[in-house]
Amino acid sequence: MKNPYIKSPLNYVGGKFKLLPEIIPLFPTSINTFVDLFGGGGNLSVNVCSERVVYNDICEPVVELLQFLKENSIEYSLQYIDTLVSEYQLSKENQKGYLQLRNYYNRENKHPLVFYTMICYAFNNQIRFNKNGDFNMPFGKDRSSFNPVLREKFITFCNRLSTLNIKFSNHSFTDLRLDKLSQTDFIYADPPYFSSVASYNEQNGWTEVDEKNLLTLLDVADKRGIRFALSNNLKYDNTILKEWLQKYKVHYLQRNYSNCNYHKIDRSKDCEVLITNY
Repeated sequence: MKNPYIKSPLNYVGGKFKLLPEIIPLFPTSINTFVDLFGGGGNLSVNVCSERVVYNDICEPVVELLQFLKENSIEYSLQYIDTLVSEYQLSKENQKGYLQLRNYYNRENKHPLVFYTMICYAFNNQIRFNKNGDFNMPFGKDRSSFNPVLREKFITFCNRLSTLNIKFSNHSFTDLRLDKLSQTDFIYADPPYFSSVASYNEQNGWTEVDEKNLLTLLDVADKRGIRFALSNNLKYDNTILKEWLQKYKVHYLQRNYSNCNYHKIDRSKDCEVLITNY
């Protein structure tokens, strides 16, 4: 069955697009402000039905890109991308052109569309920066390009973004002001998974302190009557999460994984869950 939701044109590690048909029906039916605390590629932000969206992510270039796409016409963005593709002769085979564009971005021009075009030709269309803040994904030889499928995905996503009442922020999750939220609002958290080694937390690894701070934040939200949902994966050895989740409701996703139970988990398989306080 075809996924009915809009897919982000950003290929984020840990993105939840494939799980949206299971996740979104578990969300409250009435939401005033939807807080996408670890917004990533924006798959949740553009698909959840709410009066207002607060998209937050720690990756500043991604936040700037989504804000740019919201504030500028699709026609302008496509023309800008097409000009870069032509100027650098970008293709699935031209590694030299990709490396020249990557160097241009790292050394001269941090424009959001230079960033996006570069991602389109990077390995697996993924995002990674080194400790100096330079984009360092290798070339996606024979695989990555701004092809017609990605172009259409980009257009659909931008069209949806243009209709949203959305605010963008680039802060740590610990900066979330719970006193600005009410019981009609909803927090969704999809953090890096503790104990995982995915590329999105290589640079500033998600630590035990981060894990405890997030769970404490959600506990405080619960005490204030603010609804939340936390995505996580019980495949990983995380006793902090295992103890914490027992006071909330655990929804097991990807039902084809029959051994998805935190008491006895098959470590070779994913065990995606949504943990809610309602």
